[in-house]
Parts: sequence; structure tokens; C-alpha cells
Amino acid sequence: MSGIPTYPWRLAPEGLATFRQLRARGLRPGGQGVAAQLERPRRRRGPLVAYLYRIDRAKPVRPMTPAKRAALARANAARRVCPECCRDAGYRIPPSLGMCTACAYPDTSTAA
Repeated sequence: MSGIPTYPWRLAPEGLATFRQLRARGLRPGGQGVAAQLERPRRRRGPLVAYLYRIDRAKPVRPMTPAKRAALARANAARRVCPECCRDAGYRIPPSLGMCTACAYPDTSTAA
């Protein structure tokens, strides 16, 4: 048992929101602690837990700076380059494969 209030799934009181709900409103927790949690029961495993934050204490999301935007573009571009063939795959390389699908599955390529 934790020391924070726990509510059943979909029955949280007004004024509380999850991180994603805050983000959809253009807000962020802003350093505040978790105010409560939601628990959704599951059949064969432990319950799913979602942390709730107070909306009135949330702060606006910081604006994206040009430097952050450029860094994000470089990081996304790097995730598209295959380390095996060094080509831009045109999509984000799956971490499970670690390379583009043409390099991971050479037998299925259209060599005709």
C-alpha cells in the first residue's frame, strides 16, 4: 500500500490528470509530486497504474527552441540510417532488428 490516494480506473476526481492528459492541454507537471494514482485491474498480472497530477499546479510546456528543434531533427535522422549498409532506410530502424529490413532479411529482397 502506498501513501497516495488510489482511485479505480476512470473514476478520478476533477482537477487531476495523467501526464498525457496534461500534455494534450499543453501543460507539464512542473516539478510537482504525484497527487494520486489510478489502478486498472488485470486478470493474470498486477494492476496497471497511472499517476495523476494536479491541473491547477501544472505549468505550461516550454516552447521548442531552434537549437532543440535542430537536435531533434539530427537524432531522428540518425535513427533512419542503417548501420550495416549506411543508407537512409526511409523509416525509423526498429531497435529489435538494429538494421533495415533489407539487411535483416536479405532472402526476402526482390532480387528477381
